[in-house]
Amino acid sequence: MKLHNLKPTAGSRQEAYRKGRGIGSGNGKTAGKGHKGQNARSGGGVSLGFEGGQLPLFRALPKRGFKNVNHVNYATINVSVLEQFENGTVVTPALLKENGLLKKNNLGLKVLGGGELTKSLTVQAKAFSKTAEAAITKAGGKIEVI
Repeated sequence: MKLHNLKPTAGSRQEAYRKGRGIGSGNGKTAGKGHKGQNARSGGGVSLGFEGGQLPLFRALPKRGFKNVNHVNYATINVSVLEQFENGTVVTPALLKENGLLKKNNLGLKVLGGGELTKSLTVQAKAFSKTAEAAITKAGGKIEVI
């Protein structure tokens, strides 16, 4: 098979339906828009959420909650996961991503204190929970905020 022999499957390609191309086409004259009115006009139609003058639903419902503009989404990891590294390893977000323990590296990394740690590691992350900090230092490791 060669590139010049390739063809789409029969029936998979259909010609565009041309509206407003004469009365004989079956969709001429008003081109499916009916006679006059807002929807027949060029650029006509109502805006999204418009309910014919009735108070739109999005305005009738109360506003809820609040969005903190300073909120930071951290990628989180537990201390127990760090157990798989050798003693003296410098654990960075890049190393965790390499080993498939982090999906996204663009978020800040926060280390949480779930589980136990017995190995002495140097852990680099954007944030640490108090229990994670305690667990790492108790095992003889160091924490570095990057």
